[in-house]
Amino acid sequence: MNEGKKLLPLGSVVLLEEGLQKLVIVGRGAVYTDQQSKKDTFADYMAVLYPSGLNPETTIFFDHGNIDKVVFEGYSDEEEVRFLDIYSKWETDVKQATSKPAQSIPVGFD
Repeated sequence: MNEGKKLLPLGSVVLLEEGLQKLVIVGRGAVYTDQQSKKDTFADYMAVLYPSGLNPETTIFFDHGNIDKVVFEGYSDEEEVRFLDIYSKWETDVKQATSKPAQSIPVGFD
């Protein structure tokens, strides 16, 4: 799914490329410490497994380009539109301060 980058709203349900389990987006613009490189890394999204939900050991970070299919698009209103306007500039600033974008890195998996 590489049709230009428009961030999906919170609550959206997606399948990643070659993914078998649905994920629910619970965060956007996540900066986390990559377990392998020990560097701060930027990811477009933070998600949890559906239907089990929040579990810090199975939180998954990924970029928009890793999405294969949008199963459900979350709620959006005028606040979402304002958020996306501000987010674009913020994302540029954060990416300059962190390492390269994430590569679908699950946190807590060995």
